[in-house]
Amino acid sequence: MVKYMIAEQLLGKEVMTTDGFYLGKFIDAEINEITGKLVSLIIEPNVDSSLVSRLETRDGKLRVEYNAVTAVNDFIVIDRKSVA
Repeated sequence: MVKYMIAEQLLGKEVMTTDGFYLGKFIDAEINEITGKLVSLIIEPNVDSSLVSRLETRDGKLRVEYNAVTAVNDFIVIDRKSVA
């Protein structure tokens, strides 16, 4: 499945896991400079989430590998197994 969207459309989208945990909001992306491919999503974490509190953050931001994305629509959906 190919997942193309304009970056502007993704900014501020809420990020959820496949089982309904709210991780936070999409704020940026990490791109491979050589290939131009999306490597990971950078998320402003939901500080009230018990799941997020157990995940590693860098500089107060949560990074999730792009291959963990299962769907993008009203929310960005992340496979729970890839983050916890």
